[in-house]
Amino acid sequence: MASNQIRIVFMGTPEFAVASLSALVSGGYDVCAVVTAPDRPAGRGRKMRMSPVKAYALEAGIEVLQPANLKEAAFIEKLRGCNATLFVVVAFRMLPEVVWSMPTLGTFNLHASLLPQYRGAAPINHTIINGERRGGVTTFFLQQEIDTGNIIFREETNIAADETAGQYHDRLMEMGAGLLMKTVKTIEDGSVVTRSQEEFITEGEVLKTAPKIHKEDCRINWDMDAVDVNNLIRGLSPYPTAFTELKFSGGKTIYLKIYKAVVTHCSDKQTPGTVFTDQRSYIHICCRNGCISLLELQQAGKKRMPVHEFLLGLNFNTIA
Repeated sequence: MASNQIRIVFMGTPEFAVASLSALVSGGYDVCAVVTAPDRPAGRGRKMRMSPVKAYALEAGIEVLQPANLKEAAFIEKLRGCNATLFVVVAFRMLPEVVWSMPTLGTFNLHASLLPQYRGAAPINHTIINGERRGGVTTFFLQQEIDTGNIIFREETNIAADETAGQYHDRLMEMGAGLLMKTVKTIEDGSVVTRSQEEFITEGEVLKTAPKIHKEDCRINWDMDAVDVNNLIRGLSPYPTAFTELKFSGGKTIYLKIYKAVVTHCSDKQTPGTVFTDQRSYIHICCRNGCISLLELQQAGKKRMPVHEFLLGLNFNTIA
C-alpha cells in the first residue's frame, strides 16, 4: 500500500508527541485528523491554552478533534467519517475499544520505555527516579489492558548518570519519532511482525510501573539514601520538580524547588535534613548515607537560579 493511500488519525497532546506528528507530515503521510485534549486554563492568568499538538496541527492545516468523552456518539461518528486506515497514538489518554478497534490496519502506540517495563503515565520520570542506566522506546498495537499490547519494535539507549528527565525526554522524543516512522512504514508494506510482551521478560525480572506523579510524590525525604534523593531530583527535573523547605528559628519557612544537585561526601554522620553552607557558594543537606549539594534551585515566587545567586543576602545563621 502506497503512503498516499494510508490515512492516519494521530492522537496525542504534549510536546513529546509533536516530533512524531511532524515526522509523519514531513514524510508525506495523509494525516487526516488530530485528536488531542481540550483547551485548558493555565498560568497565573488562567487563560485557556491549547495543547502543543493542537498548535502544530492548526499550523499544518490538519483538522483537530477535542472530545471531552472518547465514547461520545458525535465524536465516534466524526472519527468514522475520517475513513482512516491507521490510528497512531503518542502520549494520549487510554482509548476505549470502540476507538482503537476502528481502523483496518490497527492502532499502535509509541511508549517512552522498554515495555513491559514502566507501563503507565510517567515512564520517563520513573525510569530516572529508579536510577536506570538503560531505557528506550517501544511501539505496540493497542489492546484492552493499558500498555500491554503486542510489541512491534523496541529501541534501546543508555542513560547518563547525571541525565535529567528533561534531557532524557528530549532524546526519546526524537528517537521515538524515528521508531514511529519505521513502524508506519513496516505496517504500510505489510511486513509487520509482533511479539507478546511476555517474551521480553527475563527469568526473575521484576516489572516496575510508572504511575502518574502527584505533588506529594515530589517532596524530598532527606532520610533516604543520598543517591536515591539525587535520582528523585533528576527524575523530576525540570517538571514537576522535587521540592523541600528550609525552616528558620524565627518561624519563617522557605519553599524550594530543586532542579539540579550532586551527591557529596559528609565528613561526619549527621541527622538527615541538616543543612551546611558557607553562605557564599554551597548548600549541603545531609541524607541517610551521604549529602546532597544543591546546584540549581528556585524559591517560591522567584526565578530559577544557581545556588550562589540564591545565597546572596540570605542569612543562614537563623536556620532552625
